[in-house]
Amino acid sequence: MQRKTAIITGAGAADGIGFACARSLAEEGLHVHLVATSERIFARAEELRAAGFAATGHICDLTDKAAVEALRQATGPASVLVNNAGMGSVAQPALQREFVDLEEADWDRGIAVSLKTAFLATRIYLPDMYADGFGRIVNVASVTGPYVANPGETAYSAAKAGMVGMTHALALEAGPRGVTVNAVAPGWVDTGASTEEERRAAQATPCGRAGTPDEMAAAVVFFASAKASYVNGAVLVVDGGNILQERKA
Repeated sequence: MQRKTAIITGAGAADGIGFACARSLAEEGLHVHLVATSERIFARAEELRAAGFAATGHICDLTDKAAVEALRQATGPASVLVNNAGMGSVAQPALQREFVDLEEADWDRGIAVSLKTAFLATRIYLPDMYADGFGRIVNVASVTGPYVANPGETAYSAAKAGMVGMTHALALEAGPRGVTVNAVAPGWVDTGASTEEERRAAQATPCGRAGTPDEMAAAVVFFASAKASYVNGAVLVVDGGNILQERKA
């Protein structure tokens, strides 16, 4: 059974990747459930409803199993799960700290917000997909971790590399059950959370600019579509060719 329902985590920012994914999936005719940690998620859902789409907002701490189970009860089964939550939130901004200054709690938080969130959401929604014999899981990873890295981002890098590893391993388990598992690895993306340093770095890409949330969402929608039915366990880098450059400046 192919349901017309999608779960998109980390969709609270109006100019973020998650909301762009929700909007793009809604345009494909799916009822989208937007998930975030603050009440701004309700404004995002209302924006989509005002545009004529079926959308619902949910507040959920995706690092808490009981909270994710309650989310599943509220949304029901879904055919598409986009694991976009990660790095930071309004309540807990992203942490950048040298490795020797990291406390154990810092490490645990870094892994939890970017990897445990994806694990719990997938673990709780996947059985429904198995029962339906159909599903699309799209993990929003990063070039940071699997391919490149930045000082002060060891926990984040480890979490995103772990997300790619989870994508590969789960694709082998889920593929025979009608579920594909793929990942998008964004490079520099211009969002409201981007710093001036990041925007300057993006100017050194071959395209001379950062990507947009809509450009990341296009890759997510492809993986979620019927056209990607034979794509499983793939990681699509969307960075304007930046990781190909040995000399970036």
